[in-house]
Formats: sequence, structure tokens, C-alpha cells
Amino acid sequence: MQAENDNKSILIVEDDETLLQTLAYNLNREGYTVVTAGDGASGLELARSQTPDLVVLDVMLPQLDGLSVCRILRREMDIPIILLTARSSEVDKIIGLDSGADDYITKPFSLGEFLARVRAALRRRPKPAAPQQLQSGDLMLDLIGRRVFKEGRELNLSHKEFDLLAELMQNQDMVLSRDLLLTKVWGYDYYGESRTVDVHIRWLREKIEENPSKPARSTTIRSIGYRFEG
Repeated sequence: MQAENDNKSILIVEDDETLLQTLAYNLNREGYTVVTAGDGASGLELARSQTPDLVVLDVMLPQLDGLSVCRILRREMDIPIILLTARSSEVDKIIGLDSGADDYITKPFSLGEFLARVRAALRRRPKPAAPQQLQSGDLMLDLIGRRVFKEGRELNLSHKEFDLLAELMQNQDMVLSRDLLLTKVWGYDYYGESRTVDVHIRWLREKIEENPSKPARSTTIRSIGYRFEG
């Protein structure tokens, strides 16, 4: 679980120092990167500067209350927000959710419940949109229109040549084996020779390289496969 959480950052805004440190300690143990603030104004500025993956926000805060922070953040960015509060009435929960919170935890709560709510909120976060274009120097690949341009001039690529180039450019500077390229471009059920990749690479080089016999972009990694150089 820790490796899965290594790139996730969580901002905790809580004026109870004991609770703040307890939550931060346990989230760190789970592999999250944790940033903390003890008042609403500081929490708002940290959220703006750090753009965390999740904000855990106490409702009753000095300087700027949690509901106000929640409303401001919801207008400015699309990140999950969990509210913490000692108020358990239905009206308080409705107000919190209407302020833009994704979840609402009533104090006191168990650590297990808290961590489960954090995981659930992070799972619901929308994934970033996939890029529509790939650019490398004078080479531009339009993933939506399936068109490739070099120095502004459109290249005539076959279906497989386009898919092969897209796979290489999406994994720029990474070595991709012939078997991996066969699986990604030709599919799991392809039973042909791996030399098919070499043939298509040769055809591709004729179209994208300045000197196909000495390729600068689609380099061969001996006995392994190919790498696209940015």
C-alpha cells in the first residue's frame, strides 16, 4: 500500500495539535506526503501553493473557519475535501456537504475509519485528462486525429506505423523491448515474428529521421529493442 501512496500528498488543517500530529504521523506511515496547518488562513495558502491530492479540514478553525476555506477551495480547484467536526447533527452535515466537501467525519473517530475515508476520497479523484498531442522537436503527433506532422508537413503513416510511433513517444527515453512493442501495437493474440517490429521501425525511420541509416530519434538498443530520444 505504501508504494501506491508515495506520490499522494495530503494537507491537514487542524488546530488541535495532538490530533494534527496523530493524523500526520499515521498518514506518513501509510506512505503519504503530509503538509499541515493550524489555522484556516494558513491552510488556504498552503492548498493554493502546494495543490495537494486531498485536503483534510477541521470545521472550527481560527482566523478562517473550515466551511469558508472549503467554499473557497471548491471555487478554485478540483480536489477532494474531507471535513472534520465535533458537530454530528444532520443539519451540520448538510451544511458541510453543501459547502463543497466530499466527505464528513464526526469526532471522535477511529483511525481505521479515517484512513479508509482518505483512501476512498483519493480513489474518487478524477484522473488527469490524457494528452491529445505529443511533441518532440519538429515532430508532432495528434492522438485524436491520428495525424503526424514534421516541420509542419503531414507525414503519410500506416495504421501500425502511427501506433508504433505513438507508443515510442509516450514512453520517451525508455527502452521498449520488441516483445513489449508487439503486445502494445499488434495485440496479445499476435503470433508473428518479432522481426515485424524491426521492419516497421525501418519504414518509420524513412519518414521521421533526417538520416534513416543513422537514426537520431528511434535508436536501436542492441539485443533488446528501441528507444525514442527526445
